[in-house]
Amino acid sequence: MHLVRGLIRTMFFNMNLKDFKSAILQLAEERGIEKQKILETIEAALAAAYKKEYGKKGQKIIAKLDSETGEPKFWQIKRVLDESLILTEEEIEKLKAEGLEFEREEDVAEDKETAEDKEKKVRFNPERHIMIDEAKKINPNIKVRDDLEMALETKEDFGRIAAQTAKQVILQRVKEIERDTVLEEYQKREGEIVSGIVQRVEPNNVYFDIGKVLAVLPQEEQIPGEFYKLGQRFKLYILKVEKSPRGPMVFLSRAFPKFVSKLFEVEVPEIPAGQVVIKAIAREPGSRTKMAVQSKTEGIDPIGSAVGQRGTRVVAVINELGGEKIDIIEYNDDPVKFISNALSPAKVLEVKILEKNKALCFVPEDQLSLAIGKEGQNVRLAAKLTGWKIDVCSSEESGKKEQDQKKSEKKENKKNLEEQTSVRDAGVAIDSKDSPEETIESKKPIKKVKKEKNANKTKKTTKSKS
Repeated sequence: MHLVRGLIRTMFFNMNLKDFKSAILQLAEERGIEKQKILETIEAALAAAYKKEYGKKGQKIIAKLDSETGEPKFWQIKRVLDESLILTEEEIEKLKAEGLEFEREEDVAEDKETAEDKEKKVRFNPERHIMIDEAKKINPNIKVRDDLEMALETKEDFGRIAAQTAKQVILQRVKEIERDTVLEEYQKREGEIVSGIVQRVEPNNVYFDIGKVLAVLPQEEQIPGEFYKLGQRFKLYILKVEKSPRGPMVFLSRAFPKFVSKLFEVEVPEIPAGQVVIKAIAREPGSRTKMAVQSKTEGIDPIGSAVGQRGTRVVAVINELGGEKIDIIEYNDDPVKFISNALSPAKVLEVKILEKNKALCFVPEDQLSLAIGKEGQNVRLAAKLTGWKIDVCSSEESGKKEQDQKKSEKKENKKNLEEQTSVRDAGVAIDSKDSPEETIESKKPIKKVKKEKNANKTKKTTKSKS
């Protein structure tokens, strides 16, 4: 406000040029606004003041300010029209009868006129429009729908009301420019880490001062169980930036997985240098994180670089996350090795790749619970990290499963064999054109006859011996 008043005094009360330039530069530095935009704002304020003091209703006036001499010049702008672009009295009455209201020319934003506004018919206003015949007398090369600039007499004596109008224009324009500048700045910083101080704590949101704007940390982006006190400083991830009527809205996060990777970029210089790459990350905020790293330079240990000497680097990240556990594993293009690494700290004996992006992992009996983790957390994070559906079982269970599978296969084979035999016997009965019952009954007497013949032979043999 103080700087704006200085500019007003400079423009309207004939202060020297040195003070004028100094006020512009100071305002540009303090508000973070480009010097050219401030000059454009001053020109708009001068035009508004000139129209207020010397102009007429409906006029469109522009001003140009010489940045070296500080001398302003003024022009009136008129749109060049012909008969085809002007509404007749009959057309005006007809539109009024239909209940259509005319947009007043003086209310139209002078710098927001669209191509459609240039094409449509208008009600002629001598303060804003000029016929093509008259316009050619001033500028022979002018065309229909062009804007004709008509120089106005330069005025230096402005009254209090004009100065007040200029002040309001400058304040409004400076606020708009400042909002747009801040919005553009933080949109470029999306995905980066900022440091913020807690300003206000609400049941669902926490508001942080991150510099030029007040940013919000929603409840769903907070680390579960974390507490925030006024004046505390936190590192935060800029999730997204949106434009709102009150200015730019910056949404923060501490639960986003990339927040962890950005913290490692700060602590591990090999990552920004491109020597170590974070390939994947899976996180359950406040509890545990798994991160896969890969070395792009021969001779550099990716895990050792991330952990740091005596764990200093990873400990710094853990402290910033409030004690969240972090597992750092080595990435591998081979899915078998990658899945095996992802289940650390458990030792994996074998990994079988199955259909439909599934993997079966075998671990020692004493490490089964370690591989699965508390409430399945370890295997769940490993699945998120690798993108595979992972099933874990012990080596003894796998042996039992194989034995059970072999037994079931034997039973199934035996059953199939019996079914094939019964089908073959049924086929024989059908080929002899006898029913199954007749075949069975016909076989029974044959067996009895054979027994009787054998008995007779035995008797004859006994008699002959005697």
